[in-house]
Amino acid sequence: MTFVVPFDGSELAEAALVRAAEYGVALEEDVVAVTVVPERKRYAREKGWIGEDDAYDVSAVVDRLRARVESLTPEASFEFERIREFPPEARIAGHIERLALEHDPSVVFLGSDNVGRVVTPLTSVGVHIAGDETYDVFVVRQRTPPKLEAIEPHPEFYQ
Repeated sequence: MTFVVPFDGSELAEAALVRAAEYGVALEEDVVAVTVVPERKRYAREKGWIGEDDAYDVSAVVDRLRARVESLTPEASFEFERIREFPPEARIAGHIERLALEHDPSVVFLGSDNVGRVVTPLTSVGVHIAGDETYDVFVVRQRTPPKLEAIEPHPEFYQ
């Protein structure tokens, strides 16, 4: 089994990746970060991968995301899928979920500040990922160290 983290480079995705790695060390589980990269500028701008007037180099974005995963959690694997279209969030979530399921995850660590609210935005990938019942979901809502004594906090991430 594996801990899987949907990773888009956002602050909460980083926190989820670090938390998965912390738990992975304690529980001897592998960690995989998965990313879906649509080949459309609009999505890249929305995610903060490029600026408003920047050219979109998909390979460069993938390289930056991979480098960030490696810098935060060298022991984690990184997998991505490029897709041509800019589909609705539910379809992006479907691609992410398919990547996650390839690893038979025991837990998906999801960085999100809106999963589980009574009212959730329709544009949240996390809402769709958290809805699957084939794996448990650990929602990371803030960038704070773990509160369990058995979990060793990342040495630099919380500074």
